[in-house]
Amino acid sequence: MLNPDPAGRRPLKSRNLPVFIDLAAWLAAHHATPNFISFLSIVFGAAAGAALAATAHTQGWAQHACWLAAAAAIQLRLAANLLDGMVAVEGGKGGPTGELWNEAPDRLADAMIFIGAGCAAGSQPVMGFAAALVAVFVAYIRALGASVGAGQIFVGPQAKPHRMAVMTATCVLLAIYPASLIAMLPSGFFIHLALAIVIVGGLVTAGRRLKRIGEFLYRKEATKTR
Repeated sequence: MLNPDPAGRRPLKSRNLPVFIDLAAWLAAHHATPNFISFLSIVFGAAAGAALAATAHTQGWAQHACWLAAAAAIQLRLAANLLDGMVAVEGGKGGPTGELWNEAPDRLADAMIFIGAGCAAGSQPVMGFAAALVAVFVAYIRALGASVGAGQIFVGPQAKPHRMAVMTATCVLLAIYPASLIAMLPSGFFIHLALAIVIVGGLVTAGRRLKRIGEFLYRKEATKTR
């Protein structure tokens, strides 16, 4: 999907929800800068990663609370990602380093969340690191498309919102799923499944984006030779 947004932002229906419109306006009116909101996405990403890792060292209600905390922090990270752009564009507070702050914190947040998931209860660190690597690679391909003139390509199936949806759903499921039933499954079944979806889906996403970039470059070259 090529992005029709003139500011190059990801097309999101949530951007038109009154709650986010009002919150972005309130933040802009109270002198919150887009860069600071972007920084908060790192804080929330770190909190999510820490909560995920903490599930390996807790049991019972404390572990359930960690899963829920991770889910909440992931959603707060997404909210920060949404609001920084809204404050910058609709709030008119964009600055010269806006693009830098829009990209770098996202990569850190992704890495912290997935590395934390690799250290979660029943999980394997190698899967967390693999998911983090794939997430960064997918984002790199999107940026590559923009750099060669193909525009921002946000096609999935495992773009950032999809990755975070998988992780949030998994955390909520593990928080409410009875421990007695989880014990009947292979160790770390759900978290391994989530990370596998992110890894495989991310590779498919990268391939689809590369294909579209390649098609754009072929069309561009064909236009030159006419």
